[in-house]
Amino acid sequence: MPRYAITIEYDGTPFVGWQMQAVGRSIQGRLEQAIAAFTGEQVGIRGAGRTDAGVHAIGQVAHFDLARPWAADKVREALNFHLRPDPIVARACREVTG
Repeated sequence: MPRYAITIEYDGTPFVGWQMQAVGRSIQGRLEQAIAAFTGEQVGIRGAGRTDAGVHAIGQVAHFDLARPWAADKVREALNFHLRPDPIVARACREVTG
């Protein structure tokens, strides 16, 4: 099962923070929705840290596992396509071990 690490940047203004909450939109939730939109998989994404409501990030790293391998550039491009128009961008993606 391949694992991908992404480096993301976002304007946190319209979000409740990184972590999914009972009410409101989160960065984690939007990323998981975008991954599901292009892979058809329900995945759990893990962030290297969390931000509070309205907080921005530059260079935050997160990772997730997929059932089949994808080219890292395709993962980044597909994420960015499915994240529009939200202010979240995957700046980099690479396959990692562990």
